[in-house]
Amino acid sequence: MARGVNVMICMKQENSFYLSGFNPIIYSHPVVAILPAKGDPVILVHALRDDHAHESAWVRDIRLYGAWGVKKTMGPDWLAALAAILGELGVADGTIGIEDDFLPLSRVRQFEAKFPKASFEDASDVIRRARLIKEPYEVECARIAARLADEGITAAISALAAGGDERVVSVAGMSAMNRLWTTEYPDVEVCDFGSLEGGVHNGLWCWCLSGERVLINADNPKSCKPQSGEIAVLFAWAVCNGVHAENERTVAIGALNDERRCAYDTILEVRERTQGLMKPGTAVRDFYLAVKEEYARLGYAPYTPGRIGHGMGLGAHEAPSLEAKSDVVLEPNIIMTFEPNLKIPEWGGIQHSDTVLITEDGCEFLTRTENGYIQV
Repeated sequence: MARGVNVMICMKQENSFYLSGFNPIIYSHPVVAILPAKGDPVILVHALRDDHAHESAWVRDIRLYGAWGVKKTMGPDWLAALAAILGELGVADGTIGIEDDFLPLSRVRQFEAKFPKASFEDASDVIRRARLIKEPYEVECARIAARLADEGITAAISALAAGGDERVVSVAGMSAMNRLWTTEYPDVEVCDFGSLEGGVHNGLWCWCLSGERVLINADNPKSCKPQSGEIAVLFAWAVCNGVHAENERTVAIGALNDERRCAYDTILEVRERTQGLMKPGTAVRDFYLAVKEEYARLGYAPYTPGRIGHGMGLGAHEAPSLEAKSDVVLEPNIIMTFEPNLKIPEWGGIQHSDTVLITEDGCEFLTRTENGYIQV
């Protein structure tokens, strides 16, 4: 393992799932994935989660803590159980890899107090790099998630055309995704990763924002109805067995004035002129700068976004961030979004977002909804 790390401890929801295959949906009791440099991985879960973990995890060594009925556990709390496991593995006094980019200071102090002879290394980049390149199974899950997102956007566009308000449109999109999941994907899980205080049983989300509300990007849809001449943006996020995809589309409500139509056409042109750079060997930084040049050429330099996309996988927004400071070079089986956009403070903005797979010789758009000019 990198930098002489003897064992890696992962508690971030996506990372513990990546290393074990177990998502309890709600993380009110910590899930601890333990990856020793030598030997098989171990997962430590609360006794309440025992049956669920045995049903879904691919890790076979499942240890329990806490108290729940007649379950036999390693002790009342996860930290004492973790100490026993690391002692058993012979690494309690070694170098322990932890997630500096996720763990709160209080958790780090708990580790330091419990393992006073150990040294700690940030192992965040190790798992981040591993998650960057998708396995074939993850790619297939992304394809399903993308199809679910496409279904949501198609239904949402139809609801907009029928005169629906933001909420009606959003519900139409989510209903369509759930119907497709129910009828065609009986073995797929669409739960997402929850938190210490809440769970996400269904990650098939769609929402609509219109007019100046487009600038908000993520908000609960309201009962306001998009007006003629306005822009509405539709967002669909979907998940298949933990792997995400997104599809976002801008819709013109009736004819747009010259300023808004010009902005819309600009984004379409930027996409058309730069999407060929999405291929192995392209540095993300160079890709971003090429897009930035197009904004300047078309007269929109002041509105250049800080990034033009992001990685997609177990996280709906994960590495790499497609921005100037990135040091990532595109490789086959990276999945990311492609979303050059414009945000115009006076009236809203334009944004199409596709989920894209980098292939051996180029890229494949996993989301396939019409991505040109859309008017209802």
